[in-house]
Amino acid sequence: MTDLLIAGGLVADGTGAPERTADVAISGGRIEAVGDLAGRTAARVLDASGSVVCPGFVDVHTHSDLTLLSSPSAHSKVRQGVTTELIGNCGLGVTPVLGDIAALRGAAGYLDLDPSVAWDWADLTGYLDVLAAARPAVNVASLVAHIPLRAGVIGFDDRAASPAELDRMCGLLDDALSAGAAGLSTGLMYAPLTFAREEELAALARTVAARGRLFSWHIRDYGDHLLDAVREVLRVAEATGCRTQISHLIAVGRRNWGKVARALELIDAARDRGIDVAADVYPYLAGNAPLSQLLPAWAQAGGEEAMRHRLADPGVRDRIREEWRDLPNGWSDITVSRIPADRPGVEGRTVADLADDGAGVALDLVAEFGNAVMMVAGGRSEEDLLAVLRHPATVIGSDGQALDPEGPTGAGVPHPRSYGCYPRLFADHVRTGRLPLVETVRKCTGAAAARAGLTDRGELVPGKAADVVVFELDRIGDRATYADPQRYPDGVRAVLVNGKIVVQDGTHLGERPGAVLRAGQGD
Repeated sequence: MTDLLIAGGLVADGTGAPERTADVAISGGRIEAVGDLAGRTAARVLDASGSVVCPGFVDVHTHSDLTLLSSPSAHSKVRQGVTTELIGNCGLGVTPVLGDIAALRGAAGYLDLDPSVAWDWADLTGYLDVLAAARPAVNVASLVAHIPLRAGVIGFDDRAASPAELDRMCGLLDDALSAGAAGLSTGLMYAPLTFAREEELAALARTVAARGRLFSWHIRDYGDHLLDAVREVLRVAEATGCRTQISHLIAVGRRNWGKVARALELIDAARDRGIDVAADVYPYLAGNAPLSQLLPAWAQAGGEEAMRHRLADPGVRDRIREEWRDLPNGWSDITVSRIPADRPGVEGRTVADLADDGAGVALDLVAEFGNAVMMVAGGRSEEDLLAVLRHPATVIGSDGQALDPEGPTGAGVPHPRSYGCYPRLFADHVRTGRLPLVETVRKCTGAAAARAGLTDRGELVPGKAADVVVFELDRIGDRATYADPQRYPDGVRAVLVNGKIVVQDGTHLGERPGAVLRAGQGD
């Protein structure tokens, strides 16, 4: 007897095949059959008539490394249809832990929303074991993050890696890949990665390529030097043969609008030469990052403590102010989304609203709270966004986190993408006719899983894991806004992870059937 029959839905199976009305049979946590299954006996039947049935969304770009330990129910993600997360992006991560844990936690402040989460691990194996013991509601795969590698081996100074240090970093990386990491990520706008030379990136890329894994890049600049930053990625990819992903491909600042189309042309030319390079994007015109990302690289040298101490120097502040005169965005485009303190009237307001001296406010906040001050930054073009969404080589990644509005991770005014990325995509772009249903589903599922190297996810194909979303296309939509982001979406009827119903009619049932996916070890 079939465990569950999802009957009569419009099936978009994640492969790119045309949608069709069909039934989906699930047994033992796997897809048993897809087709006309009238007459099949099932222990439970879910009537999906009038709804889209597709694979669970594979979020290739997330930062839930620690929030899943704080709240493994993954409320903000699973309720919007995400069934698999790829963590460790943008070079921000939690392993390996070498030396000063406090310094590493400071560098990873973007991830570290709940101080009560203890870092009881030394390497990726230990971390994944802790994550598995937490029993998350979603499946999780992990990249190796560049910051812990470089900080642990070289430190936070502005210098090139020595040959011996490169060998050690590559050895640690290879150990993590052997332990099941899906690949490597870098974040070249975050200290100390701002100091990484191209030779270092190429050495790490060769290590990743030898294992056939993914190298994901938060590039050096998304503003005035976007095209130079993309060219750097392509040089390393071509020299090493590494499968490469450019993270959240956008252009910041009105004066840079239109550069995304030229970046896509560079990517197309590289793909024509046989380079395996692609990109991901999320459907919003504002991003989210630590406010400290705006500081020039020299001001971040030495780590978070040194940076905060440096900002007490009036001469340093004057130098930064001078460099900030030419920022692509103005202070009215930048909203303070989270600070680790009770400061009424700060979170949710733009820097320009907080004071006439926006630069002074920003410097004061970073000096006091370091990398833990979060911002939401606008200044992006809808035409650029549509160009990336429509490109055949791009997939969807939220760049968000699994948050719990009732717990420590629900503080502040986070970016709404953590609650509404995928519903927003289907409401704003599929229902309106901007994007076709089947291709959009593929970008969220089968194509995303392929980029991450996850062979058992992303397609409604017999034998594969039964991660499934059932949603009503005429109702699905995000309710999370920039001003009120902690709101769950509409129109998601059911979400299944490994054959278990986790969300039904908008209610989280408390199930936590997710698996920790280790590359080379079954997924």
